[in-house]
Amino acid sequence: MTTATATDLAINGGTPVFDTNVPFMAVGLTKKDIAAANEVLESGMLRAASKCAAFEEQYAAISDAKIGLTCANGTCALQLAYGALLEPGDEVITPAWTYIATVSMLVAAGANVVFCDCLEDSYQADPNDIEAKITPKTKAIAVTHLYGIPVDIDAIQAIADKHGLKVIYDSAQAHLAEYNGKGIGAYGDACTYSFYATKNLGTGEGGMVTVNDEELAKKIGLLRSHGETDKYLHESIGFNYRMNDITGAIGLSKLEDLPGQTNRRREVADLYASRIDAIEGVNRPVPTKGSNPAWHLYTCRLDLDKLSCTRDEFCAALMKEGVPSAVHYPKPLTKQPAFKDIAAKTGPMPVSEKLAASVFCIPIHQNLSDEQVNGVCDALAKVADAFRK
Repeated sequence: MTTATATDLAINGGTPVFDTNVPFMAVGLTKKDIAAANEVLESGMLRAASKCAAFEEQYAAISDAKIGLTCANGTCALQLAYGALLEPGDEVITPAWTYIATVSMLVAAGANVVFCDCLEDSYQADPNDIEAKITPKTKAIAVTHLYGIPVDIDAIQAIADKHGLKVIYDSAQAHLAEYNGKGIGAYGDACTYSFYATKNLGTGEGGMVTVNDEELAKKIGLLRSHGETDKYLHESIGFNYRMNDITGAIGLSKLEDLPGQTNRRREVADLYASRIDAIEGVNRPVPTKGSNPAWHLYTCRLDLDKLSCTRDEFCAALMKEGVPSAVHYPKPLTKQPAFKDIAAKTGPMPVSEKLAASVFCIPIHQNLSDEQVNGVCDALAKVADAFRK
């Protein structure tokens, strides 16, 4: 393939790689999912009941956790896990490079947040920076399996064991991800999941907490439903964070297809990796050693020193080639106004700040054909060639 120049780019009047845009994601309900929801609607049993219970059992089992507890959404899942494991005033180390819910629910729980930086190649929390931030007041680590790539669990658990810390894994983007041959539910004190419509398993809204300790599960169960142990008997304060059986039924239906869909995402990711490694100026994600990602997002980063454009200019040109992209995320949390006071105490996050200017996500889902994946890579190469210094 010959090297492209600026005049070859579709944004400058050249011929695009694709006549129609490649779908960025695959969302929505199948006829099977709709039939599962209709069955619940026709039954009249809309509250959390048998479908939620079955979804809890099956999801926990497939992720190698002992117990699953459904809830209203992924943010509620974080609040339940934090509420059961933390006390107000606990110091918790958490990444600056993640979605806001991971940290906002720590603040809502009354935790004293300490930010850590991330690794440039995998985008996951940097274990060395976590350990450097530990003080005698540190009680827990709350990290994300970001983009569906597991964090270095061995390193995180070793730090936690050394310092007697609890570990919560925000797994909202990591359905069926694996680490050292096990589902990620096998690790830590709690894993939280989101079933938002765009997730690999999307029910519209919905969430789950998985744990491996029965007493912790009971505590979360009480928090989830007004601290109620019997009808109108409330042993503690709690919330109404329950899932409903319509959502549970959709979750069960989608869970049947999730292993096959995840395997296809992994095939797409492998094909991307084989092609992107040859594109100078574009870097692919590098999974954590021992991990098998779920690939919720396929997040590349530009080497802006080698290109004569910004990330946004690169993405605009890519879009004209028929390849949509998205930026997750345009700011590290240390640059969010909501956390300015916390950020001032923690200091700069150089890797997270660099990623905010250079990352972009390309299409990845189970419905992409090999032809489309290769076309996306052709478009990446074309745009990189045209902008290369």
